[in-house]
Amino acid sequence: MSQKLKSKVAVVTGGNSGIGLATAKLFQAEGAKVIITGRRKEAVETAVKEIGGECVGFVSDTGNLNDIEDLYHQIHKTVGKIDVLFLNAGVATFGSFNTVDETTFDTMVNVNFKGVFFNVQKASPLLNEGASVIFNSSIADQKGFPNTSVYAATKAAVRCLARTLSTELFEKKIRVNSLAPGPIDTPIFDKLGVPVEAISDMKASFAGENPMKRMGSPDEIASAALFLASDDSSYIMGIDLTVDGGMTQL
Repeated sequence: MSQKLKSKVAVVTGGNSGIGLATAKLFQAEGAKVIITGRRKEAVETAVKEIGGECVGFVSDTGNLNDIEDLYHQIHKTVGKIDVLFLNAGVATFGSFNTVDETTFDTMVNVNFKGVFFNVQKASPLLNEGASVIFNSSIADQKGFPNTSVYAATKAAVRCLARTLSTELFEKKIRVNSLAPGPIDTPIFDKLGVPVEAISDMKASFAGENPMKRMGSPDEIASAALFLASDDSSYIMGIDLTVDGGMTQL
């Protein structure tokens, strides 16, 4: 079987769990040398072992500009150039806009939008001609879900960035796209700071509202990311690929 990313270098931020981990595993299986990032050393080291191959992990906070600059300095020393950049790392806090404080606002903007912007800026000198850049957005950039005001705004900003950076990076034949998952069963739910019962109710609600009557899996998003990363999507640029079980369409 041919490997779609053979001899490519792929960077996956937030690659230690959920969608990032599933994608890093698939990229590695498809022949890529994979580099992952995460904020916790133990989680990164565990993921590197799980991914296997020549995977390399760096501890890096996507919302911190100093960490971002250091990350690409280390990547340059380790592998030189980058062929696939999947900016997956993100955070989510849900609740009425009346309850959002400045710290919560700044955290989501810093990680979900500022971090994505500066990751591309600092990575750009390392991107090979023909590289693929992928942002992890959300269907929240398309619909007005309640209690997602700041989160959705950051994802809408990322979706817009896929368009504008496509025009700026096209001279190097670099394609930029975003990937918009619907409700996916990932560990992010465990980080929302709500009781276990509430998480179960939330997942059941998402599944019930979905035309497919289920949540998606990280592996399903990883397959879509592979499509955007590989030459299979060579004539696709600036899109927001929706993978949501039909939730925004039906």
